Amino acid sequence: MIEVTPSAVGRIRKMLTENDKQAMRLGIVGGGCSGLSYKFKYESDSRDTDTVIEVDGVKLFVDPKSYKYLDGMILDYEETVLEQAFRFINPNAQKSCGCGRSFQV
Repeated sequence: MIEVTPSAVGRIRKMLTENDKQAMRLGIVGGGCSGLSYKFKYESDSRDTDTVIEVDGVKLFVDPKSYKYLDGMILDYEETVLEQAFRFINPNAQKSCGCGRSFQV
């Protein structure tokens, strides 16, 4: 299961509304300083094999390959004086870069 905090739900909802989109795809791609990077992409529909996460009306689609690396993760969003960013609290990550946007398993 992937947990999405209320703060992350609010930010994703705002992004979807501003871009007139229905849902987001959350996944991983090769790259980044630690080997794998988190990726968001706007989507209209889920695929048959996707895990669909719906929290308070916000939909996230996750493909099976990505889900095995993201299962158990907490997706949060944080706004500070210096930064506005999603935080990926991923128990599957053995190592991550300083910015927290890429990881290694």
